[in-house]
Amino acid sequence: MGLLVVAGEEIAFPPVFNVASEFIDRHLREGKATKVAVRTRKGDTTYRELFEGVNQTANFLDAAQVGRGERVLMIVKDSVEFFFIFWGAIKAGIVPVPVNTLLRAKDYAFIIENSACAGLIYSPEYAGEVEAALASIPHRPGLVLKIADEGDTLANRIAPYSTEFAAVEASPTDECFWLYSSGSTGNPKGAVHLQRDMVVSSEFYGVRTLGAGEDDVFFSAAKLFFAYGLGNGMTFPLWVGGTAVLLDEKPTPSNTFALIETFRPTLFFGVPTLYAAQLQALENVTPDLSSLRMCVSAGEALPADIFRRWREHTGTLILDGVGSTEALHIFISNRVGQFKPGSSGLVVEGYDAKVVDEAGRTVPTGETGRLFIKGLSMAKYYWRNPEKTAETMLGEWINTGDTYYRDEHGYFFYCGRSDDMLKVGGIWCSPFEIESTLIEHPTVFEVAVVGRSDGEGLVKPEAWIVLNDEARPTEALEDELRTFCKTKLAPYKFPRRFHFVDSLPKTATGKIQRYRLRAEE
Repeated sequence: MGLLVVAGEEIAFPPVFNVASEFIDRHLREGKATKVAVRTRKGDTTYRELFEGVNQTANFLDAAQVGRGERVLMIVKDSVEFFFIFWGAIKAGIVPVPVNTLLRAKDYAFIIENSACAGLIYSPEYAGEVEAALASIPHRPGLVLKIADEGDTLANRIAPYSTEFAAVEASPTDECFWLYSSGSTGNPKGAVHLQRDMVVSSEFYGVRTLGAGEDDVFFSAAKLFFAYGLGNGMTFPLWVGGTAVLLDEKPTPSNTFALIETFRPTLFFGVPTLYAAQLQALENVTPDLSSLRMCVSAGEALPADIFRRWREHTGTLILDGVGSTEALHIFISNRVGQFKPGSSGLVVEGYDAKVVDEAGRTVPTGETGRLFIKGLSMAKYYWRNPEKTAETMLGEWINTGDTYYRDEHGYFFYCGRSDDMLKVGGIWCSPFEIESTLIEHPTVFEVAVVGRSDGEGLVKPEAWIVLNDEARPTEALEDELRTFCKTKLAPYKFPRRFHFVDSLPKTATGKIQRYRLRAEE
């Protein structure tokens, strides 16, 4: 197998290239066998133990007669077992498919059928939904394995197998792994990624943008089953020979603060909703966050107010960025020394971006349009979905479906999903701009803005608001919020109606599902 060469904006891949060799095997060759690769509350895993567990899992999958190029679905919580299965599959020439662990039986049934998977491995926490899905469909994978925390564990299953395994030969552009989109509308789409893709995102974002290195300890509250978490919590630390910290439960201010205090990560990755909840908690608790040198946000645009408040409370920057399942990770990002609160940042090295109109022409600086992106980590196509492939993957470019504008300094500003934009009084209006204003009000914890037709059939903004604990919904508060918006926004942008709710509907990645709010009466 040839050598991988990284120089400037070019990555030279050898013709024979199995990416597991770079992310797993390389660390033993470089003398990191005894270094801790993964930390959880159950214990540490060294790079040698990771190497051996990956190889044993590859041998196990091979013995289970999962064929080359066949899919293994992973409905697995964040754990070292996730690492074993993912990299063991790749090493054996099998395609791992991490799946959202928050889905319901009908979604799992669709993915099992759609992927035609040969294997299905799941954690016991998800057994009810997974087993209901299997019972509802004709397709039965040849390997169905529930891995327990005690007794019938993955470690016990793979223990009889050799700790040596020669990686199956592949090329940089061979299919490697899939990620299903979050499916905020319709069925999830299986984005097919290649052997080279994790190298590209890890080098250009992890190393060149974040400055990540082998001394870093990475803690991602965002889960491994989707693209953002996969990079933060697994590929970036393995690429640089650092250490990953994993949390196997739903992230909250309490448990994330506890892990930061215990494991002392240097890099923390969250989503705006979590940062907002943590800021609220910081009014009453004072966790030791001094190990953090940097924080990252993605999944939903980060309001400038949360950026400012986090910096005031912690002294640490949150670097907001935008990425996608199709691009694998973040392709536009703020960075240390180059950031604008409220923006998504500048184009990441190794990628290119443009904002285009409906005819595909680049729009002038300051004008809104649809964001297109290109780079070497882009998914090849959507599995069994030629219509969406043709609609989204336009030659070298990916149509992100996001509306953006670019300022005179090259910073990109999010204006909402293309189908979330509102036309109020004949003028395009960004729901995110209104949300960013409302979140500055001290009574507002979370907010989502959607369009609603009034009695004359004209679209007007309306706000769905989660209040802070001390606040109570009243007509006086509505008037106050309305006036607050009018004083800070163009006059046509204020919400005409307010709905006070306990929570907002979101995808697993933390994105607000505005289409569900639009469907509410």
